Amino acid sequence: MNKIKLLAAGLTLSVMAVAQSYEGSIEFKMETTKDTTTNIYYVKGNDVKLDQIGRKSGKVEGSFVFNLATNEIRFVNPVRKVWGEHKSETAPMIKGTCVSSKGTNTKMVQGQKCTEYIVKNTDENTQITYWIAPGKYDFFMPLVKAWNRKDKQSIYFNQIKDLPKGSMPLLSEEKQISDGKLISKLEVSKMSKGGVDPSKLAIPADYKKFEQK
Repeated sequence: MNKIKLLAAGLTLSVMAVAQSYEGSIEFKMETTKDTTTNIYYVKGNDVKLDQIGRKSGKVEGSFVFNLATNEIRFVNPVRKVWGEHKSETAPMIKGTCVSSKGTNTKMVQGQKCTEYIVKNTDENTQITYWIAPGKYDFFMPLVKAWNRKDKQSIYFNQIKDLPKGSMPLLSEEKQISDGKLISKLEVSKMSKGGVDPSKLAIPADYKKFEQK
């Protein structure tokens, strides 16, 4: 009887974990010294779509579709109405050593309590402070690892150890160590939790597959 109770409790916790995983859209802005861009995640289970919004047009100028169950990534070009297989980039190179630490400060971002994590690399004269919300963003860490981007915001995030499951930064700032100059800032500007229509994540049927020659 005790074994049955334990099994039932385990199943209940598993169902609760799935139910609590984030589903909806997340809009964020990326600021650099040269430009500001807007991107929107649409999340439904293991399927994620990232829309890149044109600064001048205000329209979707490109997208990436992720299947986190298979680690497949597809790019979508709405202007040319084509899609293709996106190959993961080669492993990024880091000069010197990144040292990560959990800070003592917290900050409210989008109504959520975020904990400070700092990644510092003196050889690259770079420090990135992440304000991380834990618990329900199960898609984010697998997405960052699968995409394997070479920008420092992504590279340094992957150097943080022992993050709670479901963690995601809602705000992060990259600065030069020598003078504190801000190099880039990523901030979640809007979150809309709720059901996502599967068609929002699908590649339109009239788009053609782009084959590299």
